[in-house]
This record gives sequence, structure tokens and C-alpha cells, in this order.
Amino acid sequence: MGSLSIWHWAIVIIVVALLFGGRGKLSGLMGDAAKGVKAFKDGLKDEDVKDGPSGGTSSLPRTDAEKEDLKN
Repeated sequence: MGSLSIWHWAIVIIVVALLFGGRGKLSGLMGDAAKGVKAFKDGLKDEDVKDGPSGGTSSLPRTDAEKEDLKN
């Protein structure tokens, strides 16, 4: 009862093969997650820069009233 049977070892080998085998599926997923985190951090940095001493600019399109205010 203390040792693992052949079925236990087969299941362990299948799980390891699925996670680490093939074309680096696990490393590909981790790379994609890292890219997402980096993009999120860059987005936060952009927000900090926009709110900085320059007063910030909006990336949203301006309305006609806002355009008229800028002309005056």
C-alpha cells in the first residue's frame, strides 16, 4: 500500500508530458502571461505620465464644443 502501482506512475508520466512536453506549452503560456503583466504595468505608467505636471491629455476624441474652446 505504501508503493505506487504502475497506474499511478502512468498518470504521473502523462501529466508531466502534457505540462512540459510538446512545443513548450507551459513555457508559452507563462510567456504570454508575462507579456500581459508587462503591458498592464506599461498602461499604469502611461496613466501616471498623463496625470503628471503637463496636465495630461485625453486619448478620447474631442467634442465640437471642446474644439471651439481650444480655438478661443
